[in-house]
Amino acid sequence: MEWNLLTAQNLAIIDQEVNQGNFSSAQYEIIRRVIYASGDFEYHSLVSFENNPLLSGAAALEARVPIFVDVSMIQGGILPLLQQTFLNPVYCLEEISAPVSLRQKNSWILQTLANRYDCAIYIIGQNQGMLLSLLDLIQTQQVKPSLIIATSSGFIHKEMINHKLKYSHISHIRIDSCKGGVNLAIAIFDGLIDLAWRAKELGIRDK
Repeated sequence: MEWNLLTAQNLAIIDQEVNQGNFSSAQYEIIRRVIYASGDFEYHSLVSFENNPLLSGAAALEARVPIFVDVSMIQGGILPLLQQTFLNPVYCLEEISAPVSLRQKNSWILQTLANRYDCAIYIIGQNQGMLLSLLDLIQTQQVKPSLIIATSSGFIHKEMINHKLKYSHISHIRIDSCKGGVNLAIAIFDGLIDLAWRAKELGIRDK
């Protein structure tokens, strides 16, 4: 998010229209960024946080674990802020070639990565098939991500995906709706980076 007077004015309007409710200050910061990115106030009740995702995500960022994204647009969207802060490597799953058929590609890629990077961060903003394959690996205890951000839109399998995510015991942020999109994934993760970096700086100053 580019911070300027117009951004501040837009965020002020969001604050007038919605309230923090039962969300923590950090969770509300993520929600207002989602609303800002989408222009849709309904997201105030559609963003779900499970198993302390902001704490888990911040710890993973500081540990510089790799980040896997499903599409290159997310990679391009999060890299600038990462390069100014935690410097985690970011890999785009759709750009990884696989010696298998297209139908088996998602499973092969994720299985291969799981063998090398058990605790990576996964950001899925578009490819529901990739998210389903990841959830299957979690269910069979072959991978345990530090954090999942799931914002893909769609009607088919969405309810099943959200149910599996909710009961996966994995730290995650998801959209409880058929709505969603890549821009929301970028907004959520950039918000997490900002929150984690501010906390890190405060910790350094306290020392």
